[in-house]
Amino acid sequence: ALASSSLLLLQQACHTNAFAYVDQPDGIVPRIPADKTNAKINSAKTTPAPDPNELQKYATFCEILADAARKEIQPYWRQSRHALGQEVKVEENRSVFQSASPVTLADRAAERAMRDLISEHWPEHGIYGEEYGIKDADADWVWVLDPIDGTRSFITGKPLFGTLVSLLYKGTPVIGCIDQCILNERWLGIAGQESTLNGMPIKTDGVETLSDAEMYSTTPDMFQDGHEQLKFDAMRDAVKTAHYGADCYAYALVASGFGADVVLEADLGLYDYCALVPVLEGAGGIITDWTGETLTLGNHESSKGRVVASANSQLHDQALQILNKSTKAGEDILGVPPKSDELLAAVLDSKQSNSNVTPLICGLMLGEVIAHLGP
Repeated sequence: ALASSSLLLLQQACHTNAFAYVDQPDGIVPRIPADKTNAKINSAKTTPAPDPNELQKYATFCEILADAARKEIQPYWRQSRHALGQEVKVEENRSVFQSASPVTLADRAAERAMRDLISEHWPEHGIYGEEYGIKDADADWVWVLDPIDGTRSFITGKPLFGTLVSLLYKGTPVIGCIDQCILNERWLGIAGQESTLNGMPIKTDGVETLSDAEMYSTTPDMFQDGHEQLKFDAMRDAVKTAHYGADCYAYALVASGFGADVVLEADLGLYDYCALVPVLEGAGGIITDWTGETLTLGNHESSKGRVVASANSQLHDQALQILNKSTKAGEDILGVPPKSDELLAAVLDSKQSNSNVTPLICGLMLGEVIAHLGP
């Protein structure tokens, strides 16, 4: 284990050029104080946490990792495409936004720096990184790394990206860091403690209803056609204003009470959201998947990368009602809103055959279906 003095020396070293890695180019609206929320969402439950002293030790190391990533990222800031070594990472079965995403030398160098430090000082810990994959994900302690969340912002010179560092304990995020190395802003969340921005405590500050809320999503293109797109459209219609293009920074704005109220996203990787959980929860916010379940390593597949974060429980309850509400007959099963004539034809056909459409209308009276069709 690292002694406190060694941690201090290591942290000081990260403010020098000690870690240099060369990688291969592969009107006023009433708002609710955070401390008055009374969330009944699964994510708001106390997470299983180890000894506070142990957590503090790892939180210090988490900041050391963020410092090391900064040293690798800053030299590439607002450099040419050639200097950045831009490449495109192609992934199948992803949304339009995620199917082809950029990656740079800065992404790779920053993750390498963090992985090297973890392997040197905590070799028994697992690592789950965006650029270099997974190592010992079944370990009690697993570091989850996203060196640059918001690479599109980074390569276009917009300082709304961040380095995400999280530590999971038995699959649950217990430490999270959002680091913005250009604006010199760092959010830190530790289970059971108040979250901070540059060492100062923060609290969410949300409105009472979605109709007054400011909502962020990175892009509408992250929602796949069908179910996700329909739910996003419903949320966009429900809020006061929808904003785009902030990636992890949007969650930091909600946690800080800077006027953002809700974030809705889909198709996220584990490394995209684990660090956000302790930061949001330690500031009085709520963050879950679209069904209200906790965001953990074990739940990642069932959550499908669908994340909603809110400044308070009132907003979160309203968001979950929309995200889990069945709208038109057959919609939630098919994943797309059927046209009126198509649905009626399916109802009539199902009465004359044993087609596979029949289960879709099981339990529905014909009059109820017609009522859904409208004029």
